[in-house]
Amino acid sequence: MSGSAPTGPDLHAQYRALLQRLEANEGEFRRLGRSVWRVQEDERKRLARELHDGIGQNLTALKHQLALLGSALGPGNAPLRERVDAAIGLCASTLDDTRQLSRLLRPPILDDLGLVPALRWLARNIEQGGGPEVMLEADALDGIDPDLQTLLFRFVQEALNNAAKHAHARQARVLLQARGGSIRLRVEDDGAGFDPARVQPGSGSGLGGMQERLRLYGGHFHLESAPGEGTRIDAIVPIDD
Repeated sequence: MSGSAPTGPDLHAQYRALLQRLEANEGEFRRLGRSVWRVQEDERKRLARELHDGIGQNLTALKHQLALLGSALGPGNAPLRERVDAAIGLCASTLDDTRQLSRLLRPPILDDLGLVPALRWLARNIEQGGGPEVMLEADALDGIDPDLQTLLFRFVQEALNNAAKHAHARQARVLLQARGGSIRLRVEDDGAGFDPARVQPGSGSGLGGMQERLRLYGGHFHLESAPGEGTRIDAIVPIDD
């Protein structure tokens, strides 16, 4: 009879087809999201290289020329020599800032040596910048996908920056383990803490943005914090998603 309702087997087949379409759409969305994020990281790498090889080299050459000019000044040009020395000092500090910005945009050590050495560099950088003392415990992660390494590095970078700038923590701990086909990451600090409700998914920045990026790789994180009680963030990401 025309217009009859679907039978049980028909409903099951329709449900299965709909589920397959939803899974395919989700997979495509995640692939597109990863591609967009990869483009962003490639742009960071390009800007870091231009800062180092372009502006950085120009500042180095300018500093050298100013030094030559200063050495050519005679004893009777003391006031001018002081101004040249001041210009050299300004050039040197700007060069240091440029190199630091280049490394923060995309540290070369992440591409050259991998995630764990890059995390050690990040910990030293945080400590030298007046941030908390960072204890790092990490398994060797040989052969991990470079995009996944970048994801984990950015996650730790965001968490430690928050611990230093907002929580004013004195100590922080980073634990990185490969277990059962997944990478488990924990970042905790003894800082001021905050209300976890402030972390808004989909914000595109901060921990909310990192939560969205973790989902693109099949991962998730759990946040525990309260005012005056520090912060702990646990993230799990499958190695081969």
